[in-house]
Amino acid sequence: MDELLRFLLTEPPTPAPLGSVGDWWTRHLQLSARFSLPVDVAFAGGFAADRLGYAFASGYHSALRTLLPELPPQHRYALCVTEAGGGHPAAMQTQLTGSGEGALRLEGTKAFVTLGTAADELLVVASEGQDAQGRNRLRLVRIDSRREGVTVTELPETPFVPEVPHAELRLHEVAVAPEEVLPGDGYERYVKPFRTVEDCHVFAAVLGWLLQVARRSGWPDEVREELLALAVTMRGLAQADAASPAVHLALAGAIDLFRRRVDGLGTLWEQVDAPTRERWERDRLLLNIAGKVRAKRRETARQKLTTPK
Repeated sequence: MDELLRFLLTEPPTPAPLGSVGDWWTRHLQLSARFSLPVDVAFAGGFAADRLGYAFASGYHSALRTLLPELPPQHRYALCVTEAGGGHPAAMQTQLTGSGEGALRLEGTKAFVTLGTAADELLVVASEGQDAQGRNRLRLVRIDSRREGVTVTELPETPFVPEVPHAELRLHEVAVAPEEVLPGDGYERYVKPFRTVEDCHVFAAVLGWLLQVARRSGWPDEVREELLALAVTMRGLAQADAASPAVHLALAGAIDLFRRRVDGLGTLWEQVDAPTRERWERDRLLLNIAGKVRAKRRETARQKLTTPK
């Protein structure tokens, strides 16, 4: 904790320009070698970013490293979930077929993959059939993005954080080794907790970025210290059980506090250089993504904690 706080409070708040995803990744790797916890890398990556988009990228990638700590840290990853019908388990049409002892194949399409064109490896959610109740039995499959049968097509830039690439993924008779099918239920073990893990790490990265802007722009000490207190809260939540209803409620409260602090910045943005201020106005819409999912997670957590056992 102390090393991270010292970094956020004393590291020069003057990030070098990042001209590409490649530049972001070089800096992210440097910070990964300095900090052992993925959430600390998210904070540091946000602080070292010259814009919100690259802060988000560090948060997203750090979330994947928390979810799957066994992944080699030198590779870039993309989680491939969303299909034409959405990201719900019932919407998964991508198929993993064949026996568990060999000759496995992936077939299907993912409609929207964050960092898809930048990924070295893809983490693909696929159905291996249905259970007795007719529900998809999902698995998570790890494959090389350059494998035969894999086609990654870049999508048009989004209206906010356009520096972060997104892609459509097509899989046609992609060969899969048995050891590339990760253990456990693909939804319960990976996709479902990732929603919480991603929130913790992305908001950590955004807080890191805001602390850099605050220091660089001469915002009052009280504002910087409140952002730092929120950072400590988010760091603790990032290391807690992502399936816990109590953690979900604490995270909801922390995000509410974050929003109130950010909404209260008001005229302080006038002290910020014009390019940073203009990108913030464009990119802050990122923080509203998945609002319905967060609201549902909060309500479900409340019900679980108030319903008599």
